This record gives sequence, structure tokens and C-alpha cells, in this order.
Amino acid sequence: MNNIVYFEIQSSNPARDINFYQSVFGWEFSKVADLPIEYYQIKTENMSGGLLKRSAEVPPTHCGTNAYTCSVLVENFDEVTQKILNAGGQIAMNKFAIPGRCWQGYFLDLDHNTFGLVEADENAQ
Repeated sequence: MNNIVYFEIQSSNPARDINFYQSVFGWEFSKVADLPIEYYQIKTENMSGGLLKRSAEVPPTHCGTNAYTCSVLVENFDEVTQKILNAGGQIAMNKFAIPGRCWQGYFLDLDHNTFGLVEADENAQ
């Protein structure tokens, strides 16, 4: 109980952002028919989510995020960081250690949605 079981990403350009997340994480997307909005189901290894067409302008950068920020558990933080940058994403907050637990960092996708990466590492300092 009280675990995150679903996530959603708002996008002003779904086709572009689907390509971004497929190329970085290998997530699978399928369009959901018969909805009053443009919506795609997202399948990952451990959690389902959705991507929907943003119904308003992207919030200004200085306003921060108006949503939960989800983090993705990865095997190699640096390799995935390079994939993000190669796909057009940006670093929002550089990699940092949570000592004895993991490496953490934050990124922006192509629509400036914030997401995090986590690499478990009991030796992180």
C-alpha cells in the first residue's frame, strides 16, 4: 500500500517525446483509442504509466515542477546520462551521492519535464 503504481508524462509533442523515452529507456508505448484526449499507455519493466498531450502551454522554467518527480532505477548512471544527452535531454541537477545508498541526479526531457535517475551503490560517497 502507498506505493507509486502509475505515472503520467504531459507532452506538447507526443511523437517526439515517445521517441525520446524509447531511445533512452526502451519503454513501449501504445495509443489508447476512444478517449477524448491524445493518450498513450507506457509499459516499463516494473510500472505502467501514460503519456498525454499537454492541454496548456509548458510552464515557465523558473516555476519549477507542478507534479511528482519520478526517478528511474538504472544499472549505470553515466551511460544513461549520455543516452539522455544524445537524445536531446538536459541535466537539471548534476549527479550526487546519497552516501552508502546510491547516486541520484535530475534531468529534463524534450518538453522540460523533470525526471530523476538512481543507481544503487552502497559505496557512493
